[in-house]
Amino acid sequence: MLYIRFPLSLRNVEDLLHARGIDVSHETVRYWWNRFGPIFAAEIRRKRVQQLRAFSKWTWHLDEVFVKVNGKRHYLWRAVDHEGEMLEAVVSKRRNKAAALKFRKKLMKRHGCAEAIVRDRFASYKAALREMGVLEKQQTGRCLNNRVENSHLPFRRRERAMQCFRRMRSLQKFASVHSSVYNHCNQERSLASRDTFKLARAVALSEWRQLCSG
Repeated sequence: MLYIRFPLSLRNVEDLLHARGIDVSHETVRYWWNRFGPIFAAEIRRKRVQQLRAFSKWTWHLDEVFVKVNGKRHYLWRAVDHEGEMLEAVVSKRRNKAAALKFRKKLMKRHGCAEAIVRDRFASYKAALREMGVLEKQQTGRCLNNRVENSHLPFRRRERAMQCFRRMRSLQKFASVHSSVYNHCNQERSLASRDTFKLARAVALSEWRQLCSG
């Protein structure tokens, strides 16, 4: 959890664990997140998708960012809902209609349909939405997509700590795990009272420990 949630290097996590009396190598930490990260993320995602499906899909915000993989430019497509919940993250080599369509179909397969889709003025989104017959649901405009623009920041901080990704597959794996763990731990502390935040944080930590013990 330390490595995924916070912008720490493997050696930073090794030092933090050593301060707590746990003597492990940074390579052990790498093995842990590679082996168990996707398992925990899948369980978190399964529970949250079940919860999200019980409520109305108000608004989705779609955007993409540039990510370097072994020195080459790739694209990380991301979707968040109206509350900032990360819904999906997909990596592609190209930023075109086909990639936007693949991303949109994967999003709908897992989460159903939204009442409104907020996007930037990138033409590939419009072409993909037109082909899927949901063009009337789109919304564009200045500052409307700030929700997803701000959601890129935790991943960008994490990316800088990792320095680079060497394979497209490892980027996809990390983006999926990171989004699930961030959803689980993000309590929107600026929108809640201190008591409510502390309670939500304690519940999230308790659920995480149950995942680890399972």
